[in-house]
Amino acid sequence: MENQNKGFLGAVERLGNKLPDPFFIFVYLAAFVMVMSAIANAFGATVEHPGTGEHLEIRSLLSGEGLQYITGSMLDNFTGFAPLGLVLAMMLGIGLANKVGLLETAIKKSILNAPKSLITYAVIFIGILGNIASDAAFVLVPPLAAMVFYTVGRHPLAGLAAGFAGTGAGFTANILIAGTDALLSGISTEAAKAVDDTINVTPVDNWYFMIVSVVILSVVGALITEKIIEPRLGTYKGDAAGKEFEEVTAVETRGLRNAAIAGLVYLGLVALAVAWPNSSLRNEDGGIIPSPFLDGIVPIVLLFFITIGVAYGVTVKKITSQGDIPKYMAESMKDMSGYIVLIFAAAQFINYFNWSHLGTWVAVNSAEFLTSIDMTGLPVIIGFVLLTALLNMIVFSGSAQWALEAPIFIPMFMLLNYDPAFIQAAYRIADSSTNIITPLNPYILIVLAFMREYDKKAGMGTLISLMLPYSLIFLSIWIVLLIIFFVTGIPFGPGVGVYLN
Repeated sequence: MENQNKGFLGAVERLGNKLPDPFFIFVYLAAFVMVMSAIANAFGATVEHPGTGEHLEIRSLLSGEGLQYITGSMLDNFTGFAPLGLVLAMMLGIGLANKVGLLETAIKKSILNAPKSLITYAVIFIGILGNIASDAAFVLVPPLAAMVFYTVGRHPLAGLAAGFAGTGAGFTANILIAGTDALLSGISTEAAKAVDDTINVTPVDNWYFMIVSVVILSVVGALITEKIIEPRLGTYKGDAAGKEFEEVTAVETRGLRNAAIAGLVYLGLVALAVAWPNSSLRNEDGGIIPSPFLDGIVPIVLLFFITIGVAYGVTVKKITSQGDIPKYMAESMKDMSGYIVLIFAAAQFINYFNWSHLGTWVAVNSAEFLTSIDMTGLPVIIGFVLLTALLNMIVFSGSAQWALEAPIFIPMFMLLNYDPAFIQAAYRIADSSTNIITPLNPYILIVLAFMREYDKKAGMGTLISLMLPYSLIFLSIWIVLLIIFFVTGIPFGPGVGVYLN
């Protein structure tokens, strides 16, 4: 620990620790918008709405009209904020599956039963998919991976690094629709209203890109572990057994089997409902892009997790009565309390920004500036990715950071004709890649504690040096993948390309 306060990373940690809590960051930003709107209004600032052509004056939030808006809209801003309902609904299902132990058992079963030749790939893959269990994956996957590596005679710190890399740097990717998709798409939709209030970014809009990301990052992460991390660590000579995990029991195995059967039956019924002749889940032309099916993807995913969670919980006797189901759902909502408080402040800031027309003013003028210097293509997108990666070093929360960036960058890039879902994908790769090297990640200290079970002398510098190759290479590979999608026109999700239609 003696070197953790020195150098660049130490400076980053000290700077980040001086920042207010994210809740108060949004409170201060809301106050800043109030003052700036009054100043802009006093100078008669106006902006032409890019969609309607209407000339809009900057409205002062400190005027009589503004104060009426602030007091009259506060509750509507909160309850009507798109991410709130989306995320809480998703977490009812995912939280149930997590509380009954389904997600933990699935992770343990996958890693512990992986063939020795595929252990590294399995660790990275399961770590990436672990974001379904939200932050719980940070305290489950890395120590389990270290134990598996130790058991098969490989360096346990290499396993821990691989587990942390998959869980942290790959946090935003998944082959399933997760809570992260609902959260970020909701914020993107709110930010897009500054330009076009008909735009709706859905939780599946980055799905194709993220599925490809899971496959590529699993391979790349395994190669980094085996070609860079393990050779650097050498042969493990310690004798610590590390944290022990109980084997998956027979009843838990039956629970997984029953959950899988229930999940397949559910998905089969959904597929049948979509494929049924003249299905109401398809659009008027018989397609699904767009369609009521995609519009209702959150309830569909919610019911999927409830289905498999109940099947598992009943099998392992975690659910013995109907009352147990809402009890576990309620417990999962307790874990969301911090998010709910944060959203209250973020919703006020974003809505003040839009109501005052400052958001439109900033977007229009920024877009005009970038156009005037002929910087509207890939360079500006890559610049945005790198800026986000740097900001993530001092604002760890992905939702808080996107709530800060989206109101500015989403409208600006929309005026350059970029689809907000594409910009959201660019944000996600930067935010995710640097999760494992920012000292503000609260789970770094937890992973460091796991590391010291195998190396008593390990410090923050040891951990950061192990994770830096994953962070830099993941970010580089992800940028290349983003460019490939950009150049070839491969959709990022159903019906979602680089540009607005």
